[in-house]
Amino acid sequence: MPEALTNTDLQGALPLIARGKVRDLYDVDEKTLLFVATDRISAYDVIMENGIPEKGVLLTLCTKTWFKILTDAIPSLRTHFLTLDLPPQIPESLRPVLQNRSMQVRKLKILPIEAIVRGYITGSAWNEYKKSGTVHGIKVAEGLQESQAFPDGPIYTPSTKAEQGEHDENIHPDQAAAIVGEPYASTIASLSIQLYKAAHEYALTRGVIIADTKFEFGLDPETNEVVLADEVLTPDSSRFWPKDSYAVGRGQQSFDKQFLRDWLTSEGLKGKPGVRMTDEIAQKTSAKYREAWERITGGSHQI
Repeated sequence: MPEALTNTDLQGALPLIARGKVRDLYDVDEKTLLFVATDRISAYDVIMENGIPEKGVLLTLCTKTWFKILTDAIPSLRTHFLTLDLPPQIPESLRPVLQNRSMQVRKLKILPIEAIVRGYITGSAWNEYKKSGTVHGIKVAEGLQESQAFPDGPIYTPSTKAEQGEHDENIHPDQAAAIVGEPYASTIASLSIQLYKAAHEYALTRGVIIADTKFEFGLDPETNEVVLADEVLTPDSSRFWPKDSYAVGRGQQSFDKQFLRDWLTSEGLKGKPGVRMTDEIAQKTSAKYREAWERITGGSHQI
């Protein structure tokens, strides 16, 4: 297995704007950014000391594939994606490691909420429901079982977008509207549900259930339109379950970082900084990500 790329250094070719949990952002020109997906992985809002080899390539190619699927399903959709081609400023020596883990994207004014859509009750939503019968403060049907699909269809359950090292906070859609204002809040809510439904329908044909996912949006500074941004429908931002073993009333196997979260919890390391994954955990997490990718793309896209 190749070594994980946990940090990037463009040797001054482009100015670094920010390092996120996974991505390093560089300035290309006044309208364009370079998003470089590293192999860093975070769980419970903490970045692990070591990474998952080739994860950044997988996330980037996965996102590009989904952008195509979603724009085919929703022709009016606008995304920030421009190209996987590297900008000319990148030196030849760096191109092999950056290719397919980098995408040039439009600069947007990013809206400060995470647009989460849940089709099934699991995770923090299930924990809240057991206590109060609500999800993000929204009253939902009584008598639901763990992992059950919401009977009235997927629900929009936003969260705050925390600074690195802070924790996202689940909020009611009314609070999201207060943060981003109208008409953006309504557009984000309806578009998020549309995107989830299109992705869920597609994934089912590939034997995968998308239990929940999160989207991010920005505003086009010239047209003020809401634009889909960041990564979409990757194992980092979604819960993917195998359709063939799905059953209501229990937790599910998953093709995502739930495996890593479970290990951290069992070892008493949940939310603790400075954690290094064992080689076995890193390799098994990598295999989960790759299996999700291969199922969704039919194995036709090689990494």
